[in-house]
Amino acid sequence: MSEATERASAHLPMAERTVPAMLRGAAEQHGDRELVRFEGVSWSYRETERIAARAAQRLRESYGIGRGDAVALLVRNRPEFLEIVLGTAWLGAVSAPLNVAAKGEQLRHMLANSGASVVFAEEDLVDRVREADASLRIVLVGAPAEAGEGWSLADAAADPVPVGPGDPFAILYTSGTTGLSKGVVCPHAQYYWWAHHNISLLEIEADDVLLTTLPLFHTNALSAFVQALRAGAKIVYETRFSASGFRRSMTESGATITFLLGAMVPILLTTPEQDDDADIPLDRVLAPGVPEQVADQFAERFGIRLIDGFASTESNFVIGSRAGERRPGWMGTVQEGFEVRVADEHGDEVPDGTPGELLLRAREPYAFSLGYNRMPEATVAAWGNLWLHTGDRVLRNEDGYFKFVDRLKDVIRRRGENISSFEVEEALLRHEAVEAVAVFPVGSDLAEDEVMAAVVVKQGQSLAPEALLDRAQEFLAYFAVPRYVDFVTELPLTENGKVRKFVLRERGVTASTWDREAAGYVLRRD
Repeated sequence: MSEATERASAHLPMAERTVPAMLRGAAEQHGDRELVRFEGVSWSYRETERIAARAAQRLRESYGIGRGDAVALLVRNRPEFLEIVLGTAWLGAVSAPLNVAAKGEQLRHMLANSGASVVFAEEDLVDRVREADASLRIVLVGAPAEAGEGWSLADAAADPVPVGPGDPFAILYTSGTTGLSKGVVCPHAQYYWWAHHNISLLEIEADDVLLTTLPLFHTNALSAFVQALRAGAKIVYETRFSASGFRRSMTESGATITFLLGAMVPILLTTPEQDDDADIPLDRVLAPGVPEQVADQFAERFGIRLIDGFASTESNFVIGSRAGERRPGWMGTVQEGFEVRVADEHGDEVPDGTPGELLLRAREPYAFSLGYNRMPEATVAAWGNLWLHTGDRVLRNEDGYFKFVDRLKDVIRRRGENISSFEVEEALLRHEAVEAVAVFPVGSDLAEDEVMAAVVVKQGQSLAPEALLDRAQEFLAYFAVPRYVDFVTELPLTENGKVRKFVLRERGVTASTWDREAAGYVLRRD
């Protein structure tokens, strides 16, 4: 770690581990240096602090927001999002950013759970809010003045309201794929620790430029702001991920660090190669959970260093390794300040090399979330025996490196064998014609699971299911080879690029699904 990175990751006193305190400290230290850039908008460190104070004044005088109040947002990546969130934190209030894809019952639940009386929403999303709860006050974001009540900064600046490191900063909602969305209550100091560990593992320097296309209503993009703030670096936000525009974005922004999730890396590899792919300024990419062979292809093509790891909205950057310590296919080691246990169904630790559920604890105050908003039973269930139960199956080797195996709910049980959908996906992705794949269980006449794969083929290529399985069998035990294959044009994805497997499970086997048993395809047993 360089001296600059060490300085950026040096610990602040406990009372200063809040967003307003970090804003004030960074403004004093870095002044007129650029901190934030959206398309057509640029803020210096000093301007960002004043924007927070002016937004706080508007929130207080126009909408009656005060300490402890919740403010909901249905807003995409744009400057007003940060204005409202920072202004809310300045007042000691709590932001509740909502997924802009939410609608109907899901949106109704999130709005009610947040406790917000005011919702800031873009014009095309207002009707959704009205349908969910007509009693809420709606403030338009980014709309022309004649459209009605709209958001703007006040001319005056409010004094910051004293807040502590354990006070709530934001309520971030899970996808709710297995039930009602849960609002993760994130304290101020959790974002301090997000910044600390990202600065350390990504080796962020003051001359780095961070760029993200991930949505600000998720913790990754929101924490990237605090990472830049603490490191004295710059953060560039873009409205959406574009594979075709990736090289242009990195070149024009001068980005040295970016953040990629889920299907983004395989999608980028499908774009036409260029001789100067490795000449872009990008140097480090945080890309957790990317299959090993795909990650290696990406790193070589674009000349970048990859960082893997484990983090969640409820926890922090708990497991990871710097680029020079990376082991392909492994997430990394436990970072300072955390405890990790790989456990069986009773919470008892299993030996190294044995898969088990990943359980986490933080030694530092407020490094993890405070629980689920207004859902005490869900909070107690998730923090059983005072360990955060992640729902992920991992294994640890004797050197302390961790490997992701599967989500517990995605483990497939077939003929008495446990099959990792993640490992099957990795095998199928080894076929050069496969762009993306999702593997999931479907019902069987034998009261167990059958393995099914939804496969997206690269544009301009063709692929027979027999050829796909021929290749997969080189890397899989016979019992893990999918029985069913569905060729699809796209996979259902969340806003941050994760596959919505519950959609695929619910759809199951259809008339167009290829069945290897019906087709007479013979598995090798060698």
